[in-house]
Amino acid sequence: MRHERFLIRGTALIAVTLLAAACGTSSGDSDGAPAPGASGFTPPKIPQLEQLGTGEGAVSILAWPGYAENGGNDPAVDWVTPFEKETGCKATVKTFGTSDEAVTLMKAGDYDVVSASGDASLRLIAAGDVAPVNTTLVPNYPDVVDFLKDKAWNSVGGQMYGVPHGWGANLLMYRTDKVNPAPASWSSVFTDAARYAGKVTAYDSPIYIADAALFLMNTKPELGIKNPYALDEKQLAAAVELLKAQKANVSEYWSDYLKEVQSFKSGNSVIGTTWQVIVNTATAEKAPVKAVLPAEGSTGWSDTWMVAAASKHPNCAYKWLNWIISPTANAQVAEYFGEAPANRKACEHTVDKSHCATYHADDAAYAQKIWYWSTPIPQCLDGRTGTRCTDYAAWTRAWTEIKG
Repeated sequence: MRHERFLIRGTALIAVTLLAAACGTSSGDSDGAPAPGASGFTPPKIPQLEQLGTGEGAVSILAWPGYAENGGNDPAVDWVTPFEKETGCKATVKTFGTSDEAVTLMKAGDYDVVSASGDASLRLIAAGDVAPVNTTLVPNYPDVVDFLKDKAWNSVGGQMYGVPHGWGANLLMYRTDKVNPAPASWSSVFTDAARYAGKVTAYDSPIYIADAALFLMNTKPELGIKNPYALDEKQLAAAVELLKAQKANVSEYWSDYLKEVQSFKSGNSVIGTTWQVIVNTATAEKAPVKAVLPAEGSTGWSDTWMVAAASKHPNCAYKWLNWIISPTANAQVAEYFGEAPANRKACEHTVDKSHCATYHADDAAYAQKIWYWSTPIPQCLDGRTGTRCTDYAAWTRAWTEIKG
């Protein structure tokens, strides 16, 4: 398993360029239910590929570390070389460290595909840097779990702009020998945090404000929060107040997963937000920890492979999209990186046969409880009109204030 990305996830969400698009009506799931983070805007008119042609012999891939491995880091970890042999498309891979870096690099027009997180995908769509994806040209697309399709971070107006890759939830981890009874709510790190004074850990990023907003959405309905990424000034102020109160009980803010593991092993932290892969690592190192998805649900992340609007190798780009979500490749990525695969058939190909159960890969009810990372923008992501929401720059300033 590769962990570089966990070291930079905490810095991946920094001040961003605002969407240069008009706010429209709220989009929803394919069944008509509103999607977490649903929003609407009018993207630039860019045609999608109508039919596949002959591969151009090359494809340029822009990816998070661990998503396009060619054996260079570990000879035993390689799903790029088989892709090249299968398709005749020679792949060049460049990794990036933050979503902002990915957005900037895509503007140069040098890449054919990019693995975009939810805090980057809408920006790429709105700027016209990525094209709509014709999913009928991706044979493995029907096997992608339905709860990752047609969502607010990878589609606009019912049009997909990529293929889902993998996802995960932000969980509540606790020391079983120090926290009793077992927690079932985020209240344990917010309103009840004083019970674990100096032992609470929190994610070190402005996007963590959404975790506080999610808790308030469930406990203070009078605030009117409908989406933890769509906060007006009053709602943001309430989340900031909650986080300032939490700070008095925080042992440390983490972005490096190894430091969180060590903190729980040493007992410096006994409860706080985490990822499943961190739980697995801590457990393997004999730390007495467990994790739960609290009653209020959680925030989380879902990544999407997208095709550049100016792709010089669109046919090879589509071949990559189909390859990376194929059962075998998707299983390899999911295990190596530590996430739930998007393709339901990938679970048959994991070396660890319990991997998909551990990561709730095909559990739609579990996934429905997650509000996936989205970039806060002035156009309220909950569909409100006549209201200006706070943007990520405001969240960044607030986070600095919270941490002091």
